[in-house]
Amino acid sequence: MDIGTAMGAGWSSGISVYGVLAVLGLAGRLDWVDAPTFVEQWWVIATAVVLFGVEFVIDKIALLDTVWDGVHTFVRPAIGGLLMATATDTAWSTPALAASGVLMALSSHSAKASTRLVVNSSPEPASNVVVSLAEDGLAAAVMAIAIARPELAVAVVALLTALSLAAAFVLYRVARRLGRNLRSATSNRARRSGPPDPTPV
Repeated sequence: MDIGTAMGAGWSSGISVYGVLAVLGLAGRLDWVDAPTFVEQWWVIATAVVLFGVEFVIDKIALLDTVWDGVHTFVRPAIGGLLMATATDTAWSTPALAASGVLMALSSHSAKASTRLVVNSSPEPASNVVVSLAEDGLAAAVMAIAIARPELAVAVVALLTALSLAAAFVLYRVARRLGRNLRSATSNRARRSGPPDPTPV
């Protein structure tokens, strides 16, 4: 697999790992890319499509999306590293490729999870749907570039990895601040709604 295609798959795995597996498998079957043999197996493609459908729904439900992200904290980077390790047109060693794939997938996964922590602080549900669709669209766009223009994907993914790491850091701090403010507001309301102080005799 071209290094650009592998990079696109690695980074996108941090957002939609099952969508990436399904797309790569089908693209390999259609001879659009030189995909790894294991992702071209029909049972892998079918399983990935089903899990993508499950993720597509859960990812738009507040709190469930955070639980899903937590469960996939290791799954997404692991598969991102595995896909990146299949790159052939590079002088990098397999361990170096795998490590870089893990980093790229972890960067996008961290940005995604941090974004959801901030979005879930809002009581209205529409923001979750909008953000989820935007993430799916971004992953699809990166995969389209990775398949059609792998040489361009190298620069695109390098930029997105840097932006993802920065976004994850900033959004995590924002989420922590919002969490502290929410706990403080809840504590203040509890004190105000408590029993009145006894009247001195």
